[in-house]
Amino acid sequence: MSGKKLSAFYVLLAGSLWGFMGVLVRTLNAEGLGSMEICFVRGFVTFVVMLSGLLAIDRKALRIKLKDIWCFVGTGACSVAFFNFCYFKTMTLTSLSVAAVLLYTAPAFVMLMSAFLFKEKLSVKKLVALVLAFLGCAFVSGIVGGAGVLSPTGILYGLGAGFGYALYSIFSRYALMRGYSSVTISFYTFLFSAAATFFFVDAGGVFTVIGQSGILLGKTIFLVLLVTLFPYLFYTKGLNGMENGTASVIASIEPVVATLVGVFIYKEKLNVWNITGICLVLCSIVLLNINKKKS
Repeated sequence: MSGKKLSAFYVLLAGSLWGFMGVLVRTLNAEGLGSMEICFVRGFVTFVVMLSGLLAIDRKALRIKLKDIWCFVGTGACSVAFFNFCYFKTMTLTSLSVAAVLLYTAPAFVMLMSAFLFKEKLSVKKLVALVLAFLGCAFVSGIVGGAGVLSPTGILYGLGAGFGYALYSIFSRYALMRGYSSVTISFYTFLFSAAATFFFVDAGGVFTVIGQSGILLGKTIFLVLLVTLFPYLFYTKGLNGMENGTASVIASIEPVVATLVGVFIYKEKLNVWNITGICLVLCSIVLLNINKKKS
């Protein structure tokens, strides 16, 4: 597999794993934890697991220069913590389908910022793929053919979520350009994400809930690693071999996988709009990975 295709595979795998986020959220919601508390759990558990592993096998990955710390504050506090806050707020002000679609304005933000900051070309293929991916997310989420509730304040928070989500690609690119590995970037991302969300939750109460049984604790750690640590490692790794805008569109596979998880795990219904959306997102991903070759 070529370097470019391998990078696309990493990003596709990351988006697919993010699609299982609903399993973690529903598991912890059932135990009484809210959205911001779940965000704190994601960041803290990932930080602790990575710290333990890196202290044992690769302490060099913990080394960063003080002058570069802004990159990691950006990926952790400005991106992960901020977009989660905006996303969860959007869910309280509008429908889940509208919130999901607004979150996936992120690829547009990524492309525009990357064109300005990193001089990435806004090609016709990229723009067509972006439109296909956004329409696909709208179909998959149910906003087309469904009953999405629109709210001006909710829309602003939703656009904030998309912008915050996009910032991860931007700040990660700066960190990669400074020679940091995907492991180092992910570690400090979740350190600053956990630190930022700590002030908005009752940490003691959260630890009491997830520590009430060994089974729940084990399940929580497994799910956090599945939908947080691994996808962020893969996504950051994929950014090494492709442009930000391309990666953000490929990661739009997330709502497709989330829909399939709902169908197969939670027995949710799949309608013609959902199927159309899945096909559109897949088409956008295929389009971005077609190489121009003369016959």
